[in-house]
Amino acid sequence: MQLINPKEIEKYFDELWPICRSITGNGLRKSFDILSEIIPLKLTEVPTGTNVFDWVIPNEWNITNAYIITPEGKKIADFALNNLHVVGYSEPVNCELSYDDLVQHIYTLPRLPDAIPYITSYYKKKWGFCISQNEFNTLPKQGTYKVVIESELKPGSLTYGEYILNGESEDEILVSSYLCHPSMANNELSGPLTLSFLYKLIAAIPNRKYTYRFVIAPETIGTIAYLSENKNDILKHVKGGFVLTCCGTDRPFVYKKSRQSVSQTDLIAEHILKHSKKPYSIIDFDPIGSDERQYCSPGFNLAIGSVMRSKYHEYVEYHTSLDNKNLISFDALVDTIEMYLKMIQAFELNHNYKNTIQFCEPNMGKRNLYEDLSGALVMPNQLSTRMRLINYLDGKNSLLDFCEKYNLSILEIRDEIELLLLKEVIKK
Repeated sequence: MQLINPKEIEKYFDELWPICRSITGNGLRKSFDILSEIIPLKLTEVPTGTNVFDWVIPNEWNITNAYIITPEGKKIADFALNNLHVVGYSEPVNCELSYDDLVQHIYTLPRLPDAIPYITSYYKKKWGFCISQNEFNTLPKQGTYKVVIESELKPGSLTYGEYILNGESEDEILVSSYLCHPSMANNELSGPLTLSFLYKLIAAIPNRKYTYRFVIAPETIGTIAYLSENKNDILKHVKGGFVLTCCGTDRPFVYKKSRQSVSQTDLIAEHILKHSKKPYSIIDFDPIGSDERQYCSPGFNLAIGSVMRSKYHEYVEYHTSLDNKNLISFDALVDTIEMYLKMIQAFELNHNYKNTIQFCEPNMGKRNLYEDLSGALVMPNQLSTRMRLINYLDGKNSLLDFCEKYNLSILEIRDEIELLLLKEVIKK
């Protein structure tokens, strides 16, 4: 049974889809307001000019309209129809120019002639339009073009959101995603939607061992700003976690390891995927990607991995108008959320338990942990697992170590652990 209704995710997707987002601006704030209906985000504004490690927060960008009028009077590259038509962070412009001058500001993607590419120029003053190669091929080479971009670049701020879900321990699991792209489905909205609905499921877990730190920020510069302002807390408390991105298709799972490679995060992710009986692959950490680049930078070197369905750079629709609602599946998004939930549950279960009876095996019968009869019958699997658990969990081995040794799913022995805790045969 699905824990989340895919129709509910779709509802929020449809609200978020038409909004023009960037690394700053009102579209970003409007998107945060919508997501805050699911997860109670605390929003922080970082002013333009703020130094964040090796970076500086840029001017805020907002846009209301943009288009090109051809010599024939046809309106093309209309921002109102598709917000990918404008190069992100384009300066305002209102002028007339020739075809030869216009093409210096036009971007297409010849390998996908029907697609509008996604292009930005955050840190260099520029303006431009993105259109399909097929439309570009129809443009007349004679006559005058009118170009309009109604945008504003001025000091403002960058917005990020966070929420701390407290647990019994100050040790934290980080769950992070980004919000900064215009209308793209898998590479933009799948991540923050997965995070927001995952929050609802984690919040419902009783007696949580870990505290959970949820972060949604503009990719790269936003996460850098967040880490700059929260460096000490992050280094002190975060013990593992995930960056949520590109998780909306129905393609096989891909797990990208943390920079540490053999952290608890990596071991849990691989363990859950192995026992899921779903197709998956494992890839090593590489500093080309999403915000795991920041969390796994040498100074932080956090145990942060990423579970994806269609990895950035590796699916043909990436950073184009083809990364739309038709590409993703809301049932697949639910599947991804539930896969992440299983990994979180594994974090919660994976204590270093210690048996309470160190000398010889405990008397199972007087604790109602043993069958009434014994002898030549084959020992039931459940009882075998029980006896192995009691022996192996000596305070030095984790539950995950045990499960890997005996090829058991950590989630499938949850009831057994709870029973042994209740009978006081083991303790945390």
